[in-house]
Amino acid sequence: MQGKIGGVKRKTVYFTAPRQVELREESLPDLGADEVLVETICSAISAGTEMLIYQDRFPRDVETDSVISSLRGDFKYPLSYGYSAVGRVTKVGNKVNENWLNKEVFSFRSHTSHFIANTNYLLPIPNYLLPEIACFLPNMETAVNLVQDAAPILGERALVLGQGVVGLLVASLLKEFPMETLVTSDYYELRRKASLGIGLNDSIDPDSIKVNNNKNDAMHQSAYAQNFDLTFELSGSPSALNAAIAMTSFSGRIVIGSWYGEKQAPIDLGGTFHRSRIKLISSQVSTIAPELSGRWDKARRFEVAWEALKRIQPQKWITHRFPIEEAVKAYDLLDKNPQETIQVIFTYS
Repeated sequence: MQGKIGGVKRKTVYFTAPRQVELREESLPDLGADEVLVETICSAISAGTEMLIYQDRFPRDVETDSVISSLRGDFKYPLSYGYSAVGRVTKVGNKVNENWLNKEVFSFRSHTSHFIANTNYLLPIPNYLLPEIACFLPNMETAVNLVQDAAPILGERALVLGQGVVGLLVASLLKEFPMETLVTSDYYELRRKASLGIGLNDSIDPDSIKVNNNKNDAMHQSAYAQNFDLTFELSGSPSALNAAIAMTSFSGRIVIGSWYGEKQAPIDLGGTFHRSRIKLISSQVSTIAPELSGRWDKARRFEVAWEALKRIQPQKWITHRFPIEEAVKAYDLLDKNPQETIQVIFTYS
């Protein structure tokens, strides 16, 4: 089938102003010969990036995504956003193999009930995964990238700051390594409980950590002071870098996976840091580390991520499901009561 999409309109979430979202009904473009129509089943909210947009904390000088073509554009209102959509192919163009029809697929798409795409930009979902599990693919790919950039070593002591979805996935992957110690940290009790469910050594409240390089500081009296070989900063709070520095040992590594947007905080690079030889590693999933790129590409990393999703089964961390018609409620919850959430997803009838 090719051309007009008879009578089908899509519902798309738009960020229209700070703390304002709208659900807009739109006509679909014509279906091209090499394209398919996908009806969305579910899509996952990225609480980190999307709340920066919702709260008007996004930077004005970067693209929404410089790699994924469907997300290219500027950060400005009104903006449709999101990058974790799972759906079913309901129509195919004349040049598309009919085997695509009724196939469940993943796409880096904003929150919308229907979309048209070239099959080159769709990932078939393995038949061993439910659609809700597939919604975790972008975050799992991010977690795989973070762990690859960190290159854990047998017997190391590891700390993960932040136990949102990415932090939980990183901790789950690290649990598969023969670490000596694995500790996590998060402000929210719900997330610390989820983290302890992974089977790690401890999950601590950051409020119990005081960081000001004072020798009498409670942090410096704790068992965790300058204790970790490998630290991940995934909290979304730039001030957490001070805790990461204080808790990482001589010549240790700090992998920074948070995107802070326009949020800033003073970072203490004086004191003990100056002589610590600690490495600060910027890690972001859009690219592959140069030292791996000769052997790794995105396709190989996706295969690793699919298998990791099968092992970890992260749907257990879905705390809320909202029909797309209740998008306003979903973002209001994440804004006002994030302590009640881990993963929030939209469902589409």
